[in-house]
Amino acid sequence: MTRIKQVILIRKDLTMRRGKEIAQGSHASMDFLVAVLRSQLQAQAEGPLTIELSAAEKSWVLHGMAKICLRVNSEEELLHHHQKALAAGLKSHLIQDSGRTEFHGQPTYTACAIGPDNAEHIDLITSDLVLY
Repeated sequence: MTRIKQVILIRKDLTMRRGKEIAQGSHASMDFLVAVLRSQLQAQAEGPLTIELSAAEKSWVLHGMAKICLRVNSEEELLHHHQKALAAGLKSHLIQDSGRTEFHGQPTYTACAIGPDNAEHIDLITSDLVLY
């Protein structure tokens, strides 16, 4: 069986409060599903929603939802890994905080989730990073 996982990248340089870090990582993790839901809700006002998931996403939801949190040390590093994942054909969800509670009102990129997808494909993008 192919190992499926999701990798969550969190910016360490921002010195976010622990709860803020957790919230931003959670936003990133769920965005693969929330993006699909938003799209469907905007396309149709009523009726049942149809959610299309890839085979890897279905497997991930059915078999434990493995997540790995890794650290990046700058916005540049976060954006680099996000773009690298997209270029490799992986889904990558970048989170930009509005800045209302931290960051002095400045919208700030805080986190990114790559996948869920084949662990070997994600490792090609994130193997240079360390655990958070």
